[in-house]
Amino acid sequence: MRRELHLSTISTLSGVFCLCASAPAFAQTAAPFELPEVSAIATTPVPGPGEDRDKFPSSSQTITAPDFARTRSPNVTDAIDQRTPGVFVDDINGNPFSQELQYRGFFASPQQGTPQGLAVYQNGIRINEAFGDTVNWDLIPPQAIRRTDVFTGNPIFGLNALGGAINIEMKNGFNWQGLEAQVLGGSYGRVSGLFEYGKQIDNYSVYVTADTARDGGWRYFSPSWLARAYGDVGYRSQDAELHLIASGAASRLGVIGPTPVELLSPDIRNVFTSPQTTANEAGSLALTGRFDIVPHWSLSSNFYLRTFKQTHTDGNDADVQDCGSNNLPNDFAGSLCLSDDGFPSVANGNGFVILDQHGNPISFSGNTVYGTIDRTFTHSTTAGAAVQATNKDQILGHDNYLVVGGSVDASFFSFSANSTLGVINPNFVVSPDGSFPGAGATIETLGRIGYVPTFLTGTTTYWGLFALDTFNLTPELALTAGARLNVANIDTNDAGGLSPELNSANTFTRVNPVAGLTYKILPGVSAYASYSEANRAPTPLELDCASKIQPCLLANSLVADPPLQQVVSHTVEAGLRGTSHVLTDGRIDWKAGFFRTNVSNDIISLASTITGRGYYANVPGTLRQGVEAGVEFHSGDWLAYLNYSYVDATYRFSGALASPNNPFADADGNIFVTPGNRIPGIPSQQIKFGADYSFTPQFKLGGDVRIVGTQYFIGDDSNQNSKLPAFWVANLHASYQVSEHFQIFGLINNLFNNHSATYGTFFDTGTGAQNAVATNFTTDARTITPMQPLSLYAGFKVTF
Repeated sequence: MRRELHLSTISTLSGVFCLCASAPAFAQTAAPFELPEVSAIATTPVPGPGEDRDKFPSSSQTITAPDFARTRSPNVTDAIDQRTPGVFVDDINGNPFSQELQYRGFFASPQQGTPQGLAVYQNGIRINEAFGDTVNWDLIPPQAIRRTDVFTGNPIFGLNALGGAINIEMKNGFNWQGLEAQVLGGSYGRVSGLFEYGKQIDNYSVYVTADTARDGGWRYFSPSWLARAYGDVGYRSQDAELHLIASGAASRLGVIGPTPVELLSPDIRNVFTSPQTTANEAGSLALTGRFDIVPHWSLSSNFYLRTFKQTHTDGNDADVQDCGSNNLPNDFAGSLCLSDDGFPSVANGNGFVILDQHGNPISFSGNTVYGTIDRTFTHSTTAGAAVQATNKDQILGHDNYLVVGGSVDASFFSFSANSTLGVINPNFVVSPDGSFPGAGATIETLGRIGYVPTFLTGTTTYWGLFALDTFNLTPELALTAGARLNVANIDTNDAGGLSPELNSANTFTRVNPVAGLTYKILPGVSAYASYSEANRAPTPLELDCASKIQPCLLANSLVADPPLQQVVSHTVEAGLRGTSHVLTDGRIDWKAGFFRTNVSNDIISLASTITGRGYYANVPGTLRQGVEAGVEFHSGDWLAYLNYSYVDATYRFSGALASPNNPFADADGNIFVTPGNRIPGIPSQQIKFGADYSFTPQFKLGGDVRIVGTQYFIGDDSNQNSKLPAFWVANLHASYQVSEHFQIFGLINNLFNNHSATYGTFFDTGTGAQNAVATNFTTDARTITPMQPLSLYAGFKVTF
């Protein structure tokens, strides 16, 4: 019932925007829209006048609308991954619609539990979610994107810009006109469709798009669907431009995650404990404006309201036993207890006793393979505003570019979580029904360890003031300097009345500077060098889940915790970039650079001895350093690119970290980290290349190859285990323009049917889930997420 309601809402939104276009507009044939050559970038999150790219002293990458269209993918991350050196997109969830993006070893992930280090904006709206700073890429329709800029070394983008920022600018009726519709279908039940329409009538414009997709999933229990709509109504005059923007999206994702390697050996489609589903909903309304107020001064503004809901369901091993067999003394023999194996000592072993929702102990059943269904519910509403003034004038006869502004993002969030006792079936599906004692009961432990029903509300208010100036010392040499003040107020409140320790008020404040130089060596070659700092405040999720003694199910129950410190990054980078024109219509764009980012008080996620549980902790220091290089060639018939990146991500301290499932962990579940140990989950090297060629005006063929280097398994922070092997994947795509308005196309993903793993971690080999099947699969602690096998898709596009 709820699914039909959400789809109806999105359809209604699409219809409202369609009505804004008059019927005669469809009768007019629009020529295919071509984007102008990109020469300027917006160096702040507020939409407004841009700055010359060659004047900004750090690396940047622009992905345009044709780059997104080229992938034919419903995923925003695919095009960003292909075209940006240093970006690695990982299918950690085993779902094509829910991917994790990392850049230079910093993350913008939908995964609760992943510390986030990239700031992401859409039309000036901060889309890092209020509760955990996660980024849900599935809520953004890629066909609506005009351009995306990936920045480094720019603290003007505020909180989370530790490793960089991603700024997404959407289309409107002034910069895109026409009507397009596309349908695609293929492997594993994939069916998708979209349309977009743009029109300008005198000083007014309208743009609207909607899409939907369904995928049956190539592994068991992993179907997904999504539906999205976006619309923009604009007005502009000689001195002003206004846009009213609305968007809505809903998705249901089968996120199966990593699976023990021994379960994948007989059938690569196998999964380990399900259901694992995530349902997302989001909607926003925004008003943006740009005004030329006096000569050389312009004012840009952005006001928005955004709502987000997420429901996550996760089936897990319960990790329980008879209280009578606990190592700690207790008075509940014959009752159900949370296993205390290797768990830090508590004052009273009775704290491990599991109670039902009425506070009664549950009798232990020796014939039951216990599991839990863990559910979380997150809802946030955010209102924000930003104002920016831009001056493009001369100072003492020298060109100067100045921006000053401020922003506020205020969110109210609510969060709840619970665990239901169930049974693990032979297919590893956890179900709450059965005849055993406590079946279907909502559980907690007497000592509030592991299983802790949670009801939390709170607010986050993020304030920012910034200034950035680029002064041309000479026509070739430019100096950039600026800073941003970030103030983060985070308040949490126990809404259930049983956990007063969750009541807290936290304030984090910091001023982050940036300074750098650019020098034009030749008309087509320039050099840059800069220093910058950035910070991020701990999220409400992290602040209320930082205790090793009382770990949380990540994205689940919260408990009292020690305080966390804010994270601060210090980045130095330098490089060269240039443009050359070759032949009659060809252009080569290239760049190469070095970066070094030291991070103090980095926040990392650590595993608990309790299955599926974990907590957050500050570590003294981490380092990401490396090189990036890229070259692109464009001509009338050709597009070709080659990108390379090397990321050396290491710890810079000595100390013990919890990793109880690591085969080399000590008796307390710890491993020992020393300076120079690589941070797991970050590939050291990547090579990406691809090309498109138009054999005739109608027929185009292209392909892409991605080669990803080795990486350590998550949890192997001391680097004692074998690495996850390097992998590569090749894709092909082709299109044929049957007529002026009709095109057919096809795609082959993973052309050589590579079954390599893209992500790896460890699991508890003592899991009780092995009792659900006859085969022993617990001799190897590795769990991996394999890439999707060979997949074929085809479709057609109609253009007017």
